[in-house]
Amino acid sequence: MQRIDTSRVIIVGAGLAAQYAALKLAPHPVLIISPEALGEGASSAWAQGGVAAAMDPLDSPAAHARDTVRAGAGTVDAQVARQVTAEARSHILDLTGMGAPFDRGGDGGYVLSREAAHSFARVVRVRGDQAGAEIMRALTAQVREAEHVQVLEGVMATGLRVDAGTVTGVEVAQCQAGLTQAILIRGAAVLLAGGGSGGLYALTTNPPRIRGQVIGMAARAGARIADAEFVQFHPTAIACGLDPAPLATEALRGEGAVLINRLNERFLKDIHPDAELAPRDIVARAVYAQTQAGLAPALDTRQALGARLLTDFPAVAEACRQSGLDPLADPIPVAAAAHYHMGGIAVDSAGQSSLPGLWVCGEAASTGLHGANRLASNGLLEALVYGRRCAVEIEKAIGRAPRGAAKLALPDLPRAEEPRPDLVARLRQSMTDGAGVIRHAGGLQRTLDDIAVIEAEQPGCEALHNMTATATLIAFEALRRRESRGAHFRSDFPQADGAEGVRSSLTLSDAMARRPDTRMEPT
Repeated sequence: MQRIDTSRVIIVGAGLAAQYAALKLAPHPVLIISPEALGEGASSAWAQGGVAAAMDPLDSPAAHARDTVRAGAGTVDAQVARQVTAEARSHILDLTGMGAPFDRGGDGGYVLSREAAHSFARVVRVRGDQAGAEIMRALTAQVREAEHVQVLEGVMATGLRVDAGTVTGVEVAQCQAGLTQAILIRGAAVLLAGGGSGGLYALTTNPPRIRGQVIGMAARAGARIADAEFVQFHPTAIACGLDPAPLATEALRGEGAVLINRLNERFLKDIHPDAELAPRDIVARAVYAQTQAGLAPALDTRQALGARLLTDFPAVAEACRQSGLDPLADPIPVAAAAHYHMGGIAVDSAGQSSLPGLWVCGEAASTGLHGANRLASNGLLEALVYGRRCAVEIEKAIGRAPRGAAKLALPDLPRAEEPRPDLVARLRQSMTDGAGVIRHAGGLQRTLDDIAVIEAEQPGCEALHNMTATATLIAFEALRRRESRGAHFRSDFPQADGAEGVRSSLTLSDAMARRPDTRMEPT
């Protein structure tokens, strides 16, 4: 394999965590690996809700931390929750200084929304549902101007290079016009910030490329993975047949929108005292059950918002328009869709993985903040906190920045084998069927069997095997956890095993070595 050496810090990914970390690494030279044009194709840009932070004088980081722990169903690291929520305000102010146009009231204060399982309105937003896009626009402008940052666009990471137990580089391939063979880039340090795993499911709100590849890549290199089984399903993806599904932000329910079925029944009222503002796992399962029963769940915004939806929530309005839906006349059809992976590459409080030389932030990381059920709008907050922490710790580890670093240029590379579309579709459907909103032993075992067959069908395809590695970890840990907790629900083990849970942790080699043992499960 060809090789390029650089003194730059290599950042895999181009979303909020990646770009924020890149800016915080100044003046050390940075190389960002981005499959799409910078600022496009990242889940961060699609985030509608905003950033959770205790900005109101009547609110507090301690209350925010308590809500985070409560929503996480017994597996949140309480110390992490306290530390992250304590930093939230400083990041909102930092982003404001960078040009993020947060909504402000007439008194200059931040306009705050309340979302599910929050005891207070504390989600800082932009134009109702434009937070992710506008924050990313502001950061991308900063990154484009930053002299210490080089961006390789149309390039994706396919593997990590580990020498003597330490991560020393990243194998990358060009992906603009099909996938090429990989080339190794060895740098001063490697930071993974390449998104989650929602696209491993047939119904998802994630951008098309976000299919667990970064987590799988690290797992295949030997990194420890935590909480893999905890996948959050958003209850109000717009059910219009698109892949990925557009999102109807939770802030709509915070404004008073209600969930009804085709019988015009508000089905959440009898399930949870907070009704539509119950924790996401409860709402998602209720929506899923309505769909399975043929009762056509829908989000009714007409009375709560009326025509205000068109101006206050433009992304939702545009998604409805493109799908031929009129939210002013009819409720918006919704479904539960894979949205966020609470699990990921296990990291410590500094963002360091179990592999020396490898740091991780953003959705690809598992920090202990989210537990079994992420509190709404804590995802962008975690990306900011750990993006900055990783930058600080990488600087400590690698020492003084060099005065400059040459720009990298990739040579022409021959074409490589790409994941077969039929195998990717089979993988996504198998994950939906067996490792989706409601799980049981038989379905999970069938999913693991399917994954093994899919891998055997295309044994030499690294990009596919990064996906199947993550899928294996999700299904394997879901099969091992014989209880229901947060977003992980087992119909054959419907109760939680006590109020406090235990986080899961393993390596891919552990899972592969023990996979035959899973057949001991009842089917």
